Amino acid sequence: MARTVIVVIDGFGIGAMPDAGALRPGDLRADTCGHVLDHARSAWGRPLRLPVLEALGLGTVRPHRDLAGHAKLPVAAGRAALGYPGADTFAGHQTMMGADFSRVAVARLADHLDEVAEALTAAGHRTERLDGRPLLVVDGTVLVHDNLEADPGINWNASGALDDLPFDGPGGILAVARTVRAVAPVARVIAVGGHADGPLPRFVRPGGGGTVGLDTPATGFYRNGGLRVQHLGAPLDHTRQLPELAARAGVPVTLVGKAADILVCEAATHRPAVATSDVLAHTMEAVRADGDALVVANVQETDLAGHQQDADRYGRLLEQVDAGLAGLVSLLGASGDRLIVTGDHGNDPTIGHAHHTREYVPVLIHRPEADGAEVLPDADSLADVAATAARSLGLRPEDLAAGTPLHTGRRTPVHRP
Repeated sequence: MARTVIVVIDGFGIGAMPDAGALRPGDLRADTCGHVLDHARSAWGRPLRLPVLEALGLGTVRPHRDLAGHAKLPVAAGRAALGYPGADTFAGHQTMMGADFSRVAVARLADHLDEVAEALTAAGHRTERLDGRPLLVVDGTVLVHDNLEADPGINWNASGALDDLPFDGPGGILAVARTVRAVAPVARVIAVGGHADGPLPRFVRPGGGGTVGLDTPATGFYRNGGLRVQHLGAPLDHTRQLPELAARAGVPVTLVGKAADILVCEAATHRPAVATSDVLAHTMEAVRADGDALVVANVQETDLAGHQQDADRYGRLLEQVDAGLAGLVSLLGASGDRLIVTGDHGNDPTIGHAHHTREYVPVLIHRPEADGAEVLPDADSLADVAATAARSLGLRPEDLAAGTPLHTGRRTPVHRP
């Protein structure tokens, strides 16, 4: 029996990557973990209580006065660079499962406007710019624009009012988004349909980095009911990602929380959830099942606390996650079992804005049969998490699209055709 559990603490960074200031120079001070720890001591008069994360080696990879500087469990602890442009949950999870997202671009729609307009025209649509601004009105109803809710250039949207046209179907919002997706270099094109409080052009505004887009919260889409959303990711081969590799080998796969929404594996058991208590409960339930298993769980509420710039909530959630990890450590005690705790990007709640931060993330690997703890070299990409998990499950890391296993303090190269 070999069980591998990957727990992704969404938005849990441990310090800015060297290129974090390319978009916002102030992001070079981003440190989600350190700043949440500092906030707790200042605001609560006590340090965060994270005994399991400490035992897994968090204080080794992110030294801090409130974290033990050595691991108490048999672990391999290190940190990973993201391995994809920007700081994005979708790209982060796809990379973490072994996809190669290194070629995805961060780009404004303005830089590809003619190409997108030509593709839409070739598909039979009518396009025009809105008052000369760098976004498109398609068939007089759908807006194709920069996404203003993520960092500039990460995602593009195709947005329409459901009172004007359907979401699905040949002439619907989703069809427009799929045409845009075919030529878009960005990680995601998001089709969005809802009921608006007025004509959509009324809610167009400039964003950061020279972007222009729809202020989706202001439209009323989120509060008026009937919201339809579909994320169209950059093309990737899901058969070369960890969940599909495991499923084809007969290993039961369970995807929990946001992982159930954004990872593709038809054979997997999907347990979507947002509440951290539900994510932890579903994860424990999957681990208790007999036999081999791969479980990938995403704790989303930490990311939401970062977006809300709520360091208090972030700290409380970290303590809740830590308590849940204690239960997982107690269950994963057999030789060959693995618990991997990591993140997908940063989301520093003290940074002064509500966007993700481009940070290194921890990679804390509990190995019950190991003798003591070791420090791993920095991973070049989150794809190394997939390769490490593949090896622990007896799978071939070279069957993944990307990633190199982290092993006994050194990197073990893989050879791909």
